[in-house]
Amino acid sequence: QEQLVESGGGLVQAGGSLRVSCDSSGITSDLAAIGWYRQAPGIEREFVAAITSRGTISYGDSVKGRFTIARDNAKNTVFLQMGSLKPEDTANYYCGATPSPLIPNWTRQTYYTDWGQGTQVTVSS
Repeated sequence: QEQLVESGGGLVQAGGSLRVSCDSSGITSDLAAIGWYRQAPGIEREFVAAITSRGTISYGDSVKGRFTIARDNAKNTVFLQMGSLKPEDTANYYCGATPSPLIPNWTRQTYYTDWGQGTQVTVSS
């Protein structure tokens, strides 16, 4: 299975910022989209943000206005810049990728076929 690698997680105080990265260098297919999801213990995985190969972007309601997704094609990396962090943002953050042609529900978790191991983000109050 091709691999994504997340990095950049850590501990940050509420109100602070953090940037996590998703390296897709291990995937040889052309990717249609990369998405960020997060999961806290006992809670279903939640959509955070996603970006298509053409630069179309979508955000989950809980992070709109606070998080920014961007891609560096030269580095095969997608970044998630997180600001105004809250304790409820604490979760393991995963990135997913897919080579499949774009579909209307392209932010749905089931659309993504390759996943990384996640990076933990902890926001202290």
